[in-house]
Amino acid sequence: MAAVDTPKVWATLLTNTKYLPGLLALNFSLRSVGSRYPLIVLYTDSLEPEGREALKLRNIPTKRVEYLLPSVHKDYGNDVRFYDCWTKLQPFSLVEYERVIILDSDMIVRKNMDELMDLALDIKGDRVFAASHACVCNPSQKAHYPKDWIPSNCAYTSQNSTPKKNLEIGAPSAFGLGMCNGGLLVIQPSQELYDQIIKVLNSPDVIANYDFADQSLLSDTFHGRWAPLGYIYNALKTMRSCHPEIWDDDEVKNVHYILSPKPWENRESEYFTHKWWWECNDARVAKEKEVGISDGW
Repeated sequence: MAAVDTPKVWATLLTNTKYLPGLLALNFSLRSVGSRYPLIVLYTDSLEPEGREALKLRNIPTKRVEYLLPSVHKDYGNDVRFYDCWTKLQPFSLVEYERVIILDSDMIVRKNMDELMDLALDIKGDRVFAASHACVCNPSQKAHYPKDWIPSNCAYTSQNSTPKKNLEIGAPSAFGLGMCNGGLLVIQPSQELYDQIIKVLNSPDVIANYDFADQSLLSDTFHGRWAPLGYIYNALKTMRSCHPEIWDDDEVKNVHYILSPKPWENRESEYFTHKWWWECNDARVAKEKEVGISDGW
């Protein structure tokens, strides 16, 4: 059953209250930029009661989904967040909607991007879903990341000479490592696609090679068959410093606060974009107080 009576929705996953401050800021940001579409929170049974109550208090639509994991354990001890990420594949099964755009809860929308709701997809062809490339520069120099995660393999490096041309459309999806970032996915739900995904999820030998959970699966299963979006739709906070040639503060539509720390964990940060999050969240808290909501979230 549909959580809201509309064929097109934004959706985000919430498995615990750790990301609840981010989600509330994301929802507020979507409303602030005048999006015509609602945000649905896909929650699992692991979400604490106080998290569900906070969503209910703010009239944010919710839908319970099953926690999704591969058939065999894949060790993500270095990045425990990836255990939750498999469940971000569940929206492919939400066939009650004709368009679902998945957003990570550690994002804020700075400009209206409703145009993505009408983006052409072709689940039988080479536009199975749309996404922005992952930045594979590994600017934090994480030792456990693959050795081929270097700037020369990064799709964004290829856009240095044409930054304005590539704002909305990214490099070809197969460029470099051909890896999408799973933070924003534009999808047309399909039982056929979902069944294909689940089949891979139940293939131990394949899953063993997926260092980045859901985005590894999607990038591999649909290699060269996804539509590349420009970075402005999924502007990774690290890109402002490692891709200054293409980054433009005024063009960014959606900021993705990848890695730690998250903005809500510490008001002081070396990352310039964290101040945008706090401006958004401060406005949210003030607006909520005006209508009597002051539950500490």
